[in-house]
Amino acid sequence: MFKHILIPTDGSPIANKAVKAGVRFAREIGAKVTAYQAIGALLTHIDDEGYVIDPKMQEEFERSAREVAQRRLDAIGKVARAAGVACDSAVTTVDTPYKGIIEMATKRRCDVIFMASHGRRGVSGLFMGSVTQKVLTHCKIPVLVYR
Repeated sequence: MFKHILIPTDGSPIANKAVKAGVRFAREIGAKVTAYQAIGALLTHIDDEGYVIDPKMQEEFERSAREVAQRRLDAIGKVARAAGVACDSAVTTVDTPYKGIIEMATKRRCDVIFMASHGRRGVSGLFMGSVTQKVLTHCKIPVLVYR
């Protein structure tokens, strides 16, 4: 069935539960896992208006975000190793997380994405958006949603 599972995370409690469930699923079906985190790109300037954020501050933010993301991915790797599941990881800076997830699944030749849904609805769903919904809408491979 599935041989390679992409498990994206944002570090939230529901994503952490999905990671554990995704690793269990991978173990049960004999699949390998790629853990992934997308870091959202910062708006650094507005056309001809100049910088919105100092370039050095941007570098510091990206460095810090990558460190946090790597710690999260290392934790997923630890869970996978404990379960006997092969795991690699990736972190990228992207304009929109859903595109990063789909691009990574394609690049790593994953045949399914196993991800959490925060279940936002109404006004919070309107303002916060739903990365999971966008992945479901735009992705060409199966997506398993953990709730």
